[in-house]
Amino acid sequence: MIHFVVLTLFKEMFDGFLNSSIIKRAIESGKVDVKLVDIRDFSDNKNRKVDDTSYGGGAGMVLMAEPVAKAIDYAIKILDTPKYEVIYMSPRGKLFSYNIAKEMSDKFVDTSYIVICGHYEGIDERVLDEYNALELSIGDYVLTGGELPAMVLVDCVSRLVSGVINEESLKDESHTNGLLEYPQYTKPQKWRGKEVPDVLITGNHQNIDKYRKEESLKVTMKNRPELLKKEK
Repeated sequence: MIHFVVLTLFKEMFDGFLNSSIIKRAIESGKVDVKLVDIRDFSDNKNRKVDDTSYGGGAGMVLMAEPVAKAIDYAIKILDTPKYEVIYMSPRGKLFSYNIAKEMSDKFVDTSYIVICGHYEGIDERVLDEYNALELSIGDYVLTGGELPAMVLVDCVSRLVSGVINEESLKDESHTNGLLEYPQYTKPQKWRGKEVPDVLITGNHQNIDKYRKEESLKVTMKNRPELLKKEK
């Protein structure tokens, strides 16, 4: 089982995510475990305040070190394992990728993950240093909080855990072999005057494989040509 403890200010945002589709089934089958921890529960303030102004000035607020640190310590306690990794979802982090997700899913037997959802202008840097947090970003843009990135990480890593999704389904999808996936078609064979490519209905699997590889290259060249450069 792969374990995630997500530290957040808005636990309710995860309700639909954790109770729908593949993630719900993965949790129910015991392959994935996701616990949510409210950072505000560790505030010393009667109003559950967890943020303050930034030293040096500037707009926005910063999550204070102590409540976040206490939340991390609590997560470590409930995980009850010496092997864990603290991950901070941040727009300044290393770009999250298929390869990172695969590495995380492969070593889940030995490592659990504590995922911090950032907010405002970020978290007091001393907490990140204290717990040697890995900063990850899901793209070159900024969101209002780290909850959506945390869901992306949990979803992407969980679906790669053995038994969550059929291995055959994972084999040829985008990024698994460095390319983007080829076009897919289903019934009816003719739709609004457009036909399914003839090769896909011949039953000749050798020709179908060749066609799909060629289409995969075309899609990658059109949408993500930099991926082809990485392969060289």
